[in-house]
Amino acid sequence: MKPLPQPDLNYLQRVLLEMLAIPSPTGFTDTIVRYVAERLDEIGVPFELTRRGTIRATLTGKHNSPDRAVSAHLDTIGAIVRAIKPNGRLVLSPVGCWSSRFAEGSRVTVFCEHGVLRGSVLPLLASGHAFNTEVDSLPISWDHVEVRLDAYTVSHADSETLGVAIGDFVAFDPLPEFTESGHISARHLDDKAGAAALLAALKAIRESGEEPPIDCHPLFTITEEIGSGAAAALPWDVSEFVGIDIAPVADGQNSSEHAVSVAMLDSGGPYDFHLSRHLLRLGERHEIATRRDLFRYYHSDAQSAVTAGHDIRTALLAFGCDATHGYERTHIDSLAALARLLTAYLLSPPVFASDAEPRETSLERFSKQLEHPVQMESGTHVPAVEELIDSGDGSSK
Repeated sequence: MKPLPQPDLNYLQRVLLEMLAIPSPTGFTDTIVRYVAERLDEIGVPFELTRRGTIRATLTGKHNSPDRAVSAHLDTIGAIVRAIKPNGRLVLSPVGCWSSRFAEGSRVTVFCEHGVLRGSVLPLLASGHAFNTEVDSLPISWDHVEVRLDAYTVSHADSETLGVAIGDFVAFDPLPEFTESGHISARHLDDKAGAAALLAALKAIRESGEEPPIDCHPLFTITEEIGSGAAAALPWDVSEFVGIDIAPVADGQNSSEHAVSVAMLDSGGPYDFHLSRHLLRLGERHEIATRRDLFRYYHSDAQSAVTAGHDIRTALLAFGCDATHGYERTHIDSLAALARLLTAYLLSPPVFASDAEPRETSLERFSKQLEHPVQMESGTHVPAVEELIDSGDGSSK
């Protein structure tokens, strides 16, 4: 078996750190799109941009059909100014689905029309010395936090004079830390770590000179956190679509910060049987630490593409991460495993070459899942009576 091209992990970590430094809540992604487009230029992977900024790239293969696509998203959770309070502080509405519990205490940047302001997100009762135990009984919701601006403002008019307006984007500081243990902690690893792993895989393939068996279209989407993601991102005849995202490491989950996860199901339903098992076999063949998992409260780019009406096989690869949508932590082991499995997938043959002709007119070439004799019977399997009744002398009647 030919060895895989090895992703450059120093490159992966560098571009991850640089991406984390670029604020990109959904709806405010132009700068991060420009950054990733420049990296693709450096690697030598051609791309096009949609009107809003989704990046659609092409890694040319030996055959142009059936195509495959892989997708990571560049947008993150964040917030938007919903109101200015009489005391000059700001009310927030979340961008993306996340709890205000994880926003409390954060340092933020407010992007006004003609400048930026810094501030902190605080609970309404933020001082134990003033409110004593009332601090502990305050409900958890976006109605119970506010932004305290680092500027002189004690009134609605003061904040307006500073340039603050309803609809201004609020980005939360990533606070990245890369430790000697290999752990990587930051906000917004979802999904900038996945995007960095994809860039590292593309770089490894381009530098190796290997040509994929079929055309592959790396996508970098900008609206995954609000659900639309890759819905309008597939102009080609794609038969296989692999999303790249985050795998929650928590009680009740099977994911690990030291492995890549293949999702078997999310809140949109099961992923494609054949494509998911193709990825699992590639992980086993190349000795990549791989886990299976289910994500019950979770949507992905792959699911949004199916919802949009694309007749495609979908799967999901995810790096293991603790405290998702909070102050997240992963390990370089998981990102390395993700990058290696992506490299193996992009260099693998299609799951079904016949997917180039999506409209089957007979069953001859149609796929087969697990086949057990009992599965093929037309009725319920009932054992013979003599198999169940003991005569008492050790024999059956």
